Amino acid sequence: MAHASDRLRAAFFALSLFAPLSRVAAGEPLRDPVMAPHIDSATVATVERAAQQSGLRLSVLHAALGAYREAADAGAVRRAVLTVIDYSLPSHVRRLWVLDLGHGTVLASELVAHGRGSGDDVASRFSNTTNSYQSSLGAFVTADRYEGKNGLSLRLQGLNPGLNDQALSRGIVVHGAWYVSEDMIRKSGRLGRSEGCPALSKTAAPRIIDMIEGGSVLFAYYAAPELQRSLRKQ
Repeated sequence: MAHASDRLRAAFFALSLFAPLSRVAAGEPLRDPVMAPHIDSATVATVERAAQQSGLRLSVLHAALGAYREAADAGAVRRAVLTVIDYSLPSHVRRLWVLDLGHGTVLASELVAHGRGSGDDVASRFSNTTNSYQSSLGAFVTADRYEGKNGLSLRLQGLNPGLNDQALSRGIVVHGAWYVSEDMIRKSGRLGRSEGCPALSKTAAPRIIDMIEGGSVLFAYYAAPELQRSLRKQ
């Protein structure tokens, strides 16, 4: 059986096949000056303190850091930035964090929508299947930005076979959406829902895409058996 890092190397090789689409594969200059994928224990401790203060649970952070290290070992990471989505939280609270692992800081904490097939305010169903309209779990590496039907968007390459490796073909991307807002929460008690994408507010999306594009890791968490099996293989 292939080791997890071998599977991630294969997934990252698949990403390189999309060279015209990806700044990672194209080797274009990256905006973030932090170019050290591997982080030391002191920085991890600093990240843990900052994460706790911002509401990110340590158990979720540790799972995300494990996925980040696995992706870095496989050569898939170009930027020491980690985005964590905790789908076990309801959509009406901030459940997306962007962490600067080079400096041990939290860069952002935002609202994020899940797919309409995953649930209402609370997500409980996840899929790797086209037309499921469900969100996907696990580790992704960020690719290039583009202008699509939802405006500025960011492609994601899933790194976990069977769990999220259809993200590109499904069109699972980071984008802005009108239904992600505090006003929507006041009116409906929850955010609107996407077709499976991690959708941000219209104002947050350009800022977050600037932070994470071009070879950082995004990790989507929920205590689902299929994700737990993937984590045990790391």
